[in-house]
Amino acid sequence: MKDVVVLPGPSSIELGNSIASCLNVNPVGVELRTFSDGESKIRIDANLLNKKCIVVQSTYPPVDSHFLQTLMMLSYCNNSGASEVIPVIPYMGYARQDRIFLEGEFVTISMIAKLFEYFGTRNLITVDIHSTKALSYFNYDVFNISSIPLLAEYAINNFSLMEPIVVSPDLGGVPRAKELAGIMNASFIGLKKNRDRFTGNITMDEKLDITVTNRDIVILDDMVSSGGTILRAVDILKNNNCGKIFVMCVHALSDEKSINLLKSSGINEIVSTNSIPRSCSKIDLSSEIAKTLCSILSRD
Repeated sequence: MKDVVVLPGPSSIELGNSIASCLNVNPVGVELRTFSDGESKIRIDANLLNKKCIVVQSTYPPVDSHFLQTLMMLSYCNNSGASEVIPVIPYMGYARQDRIFLEGEFVTISMIAKLFEYFGTRNLITVDIHSTKALSYFNYDVFNISSIPLLAEYAINNFSLMEPIVVSPDLGGVPRAKELAGIMNASFIGLKKNRDRFTGNITMDEKLDITVTNRDIVILDDMVSSGGTILRAVDILKNNNCGKIFVMCVHALSDEKSINLLKSSGINEIVSTNSIPRSCSKIDLSSEIAKTLCSILSRD
């Protein structure tokens, strides 16, 4: 690993440092300066000639700034003569913009994929990208790590559950819920959610396909943003006399104010991975990411 360096980006300093520790390499400092007009300036003081550079940067809000900082780091590595640059993007922003829903829209993730390719990306790592459709726009190897086994391990070891049911707040997330439930030896259901594409308003069918009375619930989603979907699901489950409610997600996009609002709704605990640094980010991805990196580096 003497020719490998890890650059923890401004959005993922702690996670990047932890990945470097797992790989037994020293992290390279990335200095960020943000000007009064919002512009970012990156400074990297390191000799990267002939190095294999691992750039760790999640692209959560402010998404555009974090993406541009990522591209700055990739550009610097290439201009410094790095032999390879591997972006590690635990949370991939714009993955929800993977198709055209309304006339005049643009598939933004396709542009993101091309930007990484422009900087010579041959291998990229992400975690539980929002859709497999988004992956189809990347014309190089993308390693999409699943955090479901880590989430299941945490739930088994830390939640005291009575006849648990894993609940997906929409039907699209049912395969994810089914996987978690299989590891936990639990039941699973998907709620029927509809979102108005013009207004963004959410409606949810209150009729459930399974009895939840006095049974503990693990609501699972790939990301929690405003928390509106989760709050609606909690109301429906409580109206059906469920037991305790736990919320698990891969990416906690919510700010701390929204997280506290969710907690005040009667949720027993909210847990996410550390793809985004939040107070609920209790599941460490660094070991799994490091394993994938070792697999990539061993092929070269």
